[in-house]
Amino acid sequence: MIMLSLAKATLGHGQCPVLQDVNAAFAPGEFVALVGPNGAGKSTLLSALAGLNPPISGEAMLANRPVALLSPGERARRIAYMPPDEQTVWPVPARTIAALGRMPHRKPLERLKAGDEAAIDAALEKTGVAHLGHRRFDMLSSGERARVLLARALATEAEILLLDEPTASLDPRHQLGLMDLLAAEAASGKLVVIAAHALGLVARYCSRVILIDGGKVAADGPPAEALSESNLERVFAITAPGGARPTGWSPA
Repeated sequence: MIMLSLAKATLGHGQCPVLQDVNAAFAPGEFVALVGPNGAGKSTLLSALAGLNPPISGEAMLANRPVALLSPGERARRIAYMPPDEQTVWPVPARTIAALGRMPHRKPLERLKAGDEAAIDAALEKTGVAHLGHRRFDMLSSGERARVLLARALATEAEILLLDEPTASLDPRHQLGLMDLLAAEAASGKLVVIAAHALGLVARYCSRVILIDGGKVAADGPPAEALSESNLERVFAITAPGGARPTGWSPA
């Protein structure tokens, strides 16, 4: 069963293409990583899947319906998107930020219902920030804010999670905890797609890797295949043995 797909898509900004001829289909239960050098187009691909940046040509489809034709409310209920390095520093309680994930399920100005409160509580517990719910969001560390923003995405209870570099602000313990959490979400039947640079975490947790380079999909398959030594050397100019050092690397 295909849940989300791109067919012969050219993706970019305005009419400036970044990725061309992208064909990718995603199924429920997959945990997929988009991997590639800086500027390769990972965020562009992710935002196209979310319906936030329509393809220049081709189409993004959600269950055989064009994502562009979904109402904003339906799209927000079905797809939860977490952008990279979001500079949200509002002076409001962290729980209020997480509660924004329930907006697609509510009418304007409608109060939170019991089901909304339960979804928010569950999301804060999953991300390990329930104890921070009363704290002002702008007073939290970057890693704590990142976990609250993830709670906002989870509170939506969407069937698809699209997360752009969700581990970037986290320490190693919380990186592992987040990847455990996302793997569990995928195991429950959700589709989870992340943009990532942490190749070790990707290889350990993800079921599939889409490697992007040179404006195209360079590889698409299980981590052992997509992150093969030859692919890493070709795309990143690194060799896996001895610590994966870039070509020409030397200590300071």
